[in-house]
Amino acid sequence: MSLPQDTAASTAAAPDSTSSSKSKPTNVRWKLFLLLLVLVSVNYIDRGSISVALPIIQKEFNIGPELVGLLLSAFFWTYALMQVPVGWLIDRFGPRKVVTASCIGWGAATAASGMAGGFIPMLIARMGIGITEAGVMPSGGKLNALWMHSKERGRGATILDAGAPLGAGVGGIFITWLISTMGGWRMAFVTAGILTVLLGLAIWWYVRDNPRDHKAVNGAEAEYIEASHRAEDAEAEAQGVTSTRRGLLPYLKFRSFWAMCLGWFGFNGVFYGLLTWGPLYLSQAKHFNLNTIGWSTFVIFGAGFVGEILGGSLADKLRAKGHDTNKVMRSLLGLSSLVVTLGLVGVTVVADPITAVVLLSVVLFFLRWVGLFWAVPATLGGRANAGVLGGAMNLSGNIAGMITPIIVGFIVGATGGYTWALLYFVASAIVMGISVLVLDYSKRLAV
Repeated sequence: MSLPQDTAASTAAAPDSTSSSKSKPTNVRWKLFLLLLVLVSVNYIDRGSISVALPIIQKEFNIGPELVGLLLSAFFWTYALMQVPVGWLIDRFGPRKVVTASCIGWGAATAASGMAGGFIPMLIARMGIGITEAGVMPSGGKLNALWMHSKERGRGATILDAGAPLGAGVGGIFITWLISTMGGWRMAFVTAGILTVLLGLAIWWYVRDNPRDHKAVNGAEAEYIEASHRAEDAEAEAQGVTSTRRGLLPYLKFRSFWAMCLGWFGFNGVFYGLLTWGPLYLSQAKHFNLNTIGWSTFVIFGAGFVGEILGGSLADKLRAKGHDTNKVMRSLLGLSSLVVTLGLVGVTVVADPITAVVLLSVVLFFLRWVGLFWAVPATLGGRANAGVLGGAMNLSGNIAGMITPIIVGFIVGATGGYTWALLYFVASAIVMGISVLVLDYSKRLAV
């Protein structure tokens, strides 16, 4: 019987196991995921920068809410369409190459967006950012499968995904500061793009596709990770499932695959709706100025960052105590879906702007628990197929990102307010809630 590709490569490179067992394991995997946290944070600073600057850009380009929705959604068209192809590339060539190319490419596209002379050039630049950013999250999901012990993947997933609310929160203040410092949004975007390119070089320097290939990883840490991989492969093989690369089509017949995709679709219907339209909602419905928008965005999405880190730690601790994986995941994510739904309903009926910010902070705190979904592709498909399944999941989520800004734009344009837009977010939260309760988080799919 031949060993799976990842296991075979690890075994071939393995140092003497006796010496490995005597040394204390290093913690390079956690340092790598902290770097990925920074990467995803910068990712969301760049993709959300247009939302913060939009009140200025809207006036400069003289565009109405319908075209604003089109501009906000342009990123998601190309980003969503690239997810499955880039997931295949990750499984084929490894996450290190893909994520580095992604980072350098989107930095260049962000800088180019600062030079846009009107609506059409900005639309094209935003589509370019979508293409180049596509490899980041599926690469992170693949690295979670390759680098993390099975008992740590909840924290790995949420550390990775927590960059989204952190970047959205910090981005509001950072981009506002850059606009003020640089004398306008254009140089702010160019500067952000240059910094992103430099981060891409750091990613190439530090990230490796296999723990054994990283100079700072000792034998004990590598063996700790690989022992978990062997146990997973043995359990899957006992169920008649192997760790070979299979692509996407065999998974389409499973309920859990579609629950994963629809759960991420509902999640992003809420998150991307608030990310893209949140600043304008605060500006137009609550009459906040640019500075207040920046700080409010920081509070709202900062709450999401804290919630995501705590949610991942709580899930791993409960599973480490022996609680059933399905009970842990369905209980935590079911609770988060309920609170998100009720919180969004509350936002639709409160008039006080401070209360609205508090409620949105609560919504983001619990919404981001669903970042645990970035551990699901590795569970359902194993390490060999984590990239393509992560790409499929992110495709479904970013279909929501593609249509939500447009739908909200037409709702706001037609009604002159945000109540029905918030109710659209409520519907998305309900889809998310149903999906997280029917997904089986405990076993690899038998393809």
